[in-house]
Amino acid sequence: MYFEVSGISVSPFIPPLVAFIISFFTSMGGVSGAFLILPFQVSVLGFTSPAVSSTNQLYNIVAIPSGVYRYIKEGRMVWPLTWIVIFGTLPGVFIGAILRINYLPNPTHFKIFAGFLLLYIGIKVVLEVIKKKKNNGIQSSEDKFQEMMKNYKNNASQENKIKLPRVSVRKFNFSHLIYDFYGETYDVSSYKILIVSFIVGIVGGAYGIGGGAIMAPIFVAFFRLPVYTVAGAALMGTFITSIAGVIYYQILSNFYPGLSVAPDWLLGFLFGIGGFAGMYCGARLQKYMPPKIIKWILGISITALALNYIRLIFEL
Repeated sequence: MYFEVSGISVSPFIPPLVAFIISFFTSMGGVSGAFLILPFQVSVLGFTSPAVSSTNQLYNIVAIPSGVYRYIKEGRMVWPLTWIVIFGTLPGVFIGAILRINYLPNPTHFKIFAGFLLLYIGIKVVLEVIKKKKNNGIQSSEDKFQEMMKNYKNNASQENKIKLPRVSVRKFNFSHLIYDFYGETYDVSSYKILIVSFIVGIVGGAYGIGGGAIMAPIFVAFFRLPVYTVAGAALMGTFITSIAGVIYYQILSNFYPGLSVAPDWLLGFLFGIGGFAGMYCGARLQKYMPPKIIKWILGISITALALNYIRLIFEL
């Protein structure tokens, strides 16, 4: 099947299949999978114009709602955290779109840029897993929650099921966000998250992942928040900022008639269908999956892909 906007030919079954596999695992960590789908489009399909970024964000729009629905239903959506990410990343995504079109239209340069971004994410995820291993004598809320879920699964057929813990917000203002989850209280700086979200929005807007995908590992690695509570907020933030990103790119396409900027709607929709199913399954099963397994899978795959892109520096 030929896709006119992207200028590629591929079976219509490949995009949804790839998106399903990727999003199934990444959605458990609060990541849509767009950061891996974009390299697939660039390296495997040969879609290298700036339109690949907007197509990637279109994938987010179609795929993410199913995962968000599951996290809301299970009471693990920290809404104040979501709004901070959205308000911080929205203006950054617009700036990122401008940078992508004007300064990173060259495929090789864009791959190198993406490589350093992916390397940063991969290293942070891996370091977080290693650090958890060193502190294995202390049981975190994630460990407690995982232990509780094993009991929940074993008693699933019984009439009296274990009541799943829900996030409870105690305080939220410009200075602090305080919430409880499974016997522990988490206190983070609202304005620090806002500033980081703005910077992440710029990078995510240029890369085509919306920003929330980068925020998820930052929440875990820097702000020490449990992955079971940040996944929903990160996905929701990615969803809203991706809508803005697609609109930005569509409008900007009118000012760059000689450059492919607007999304490939059909290709993005096909990726989104697979992602929709993958994220629903991933979000539903996340509570049964040990977080370190997901982090190891993400960390190794992201780092390997990043190094493959960064090596292009020596070919310039």
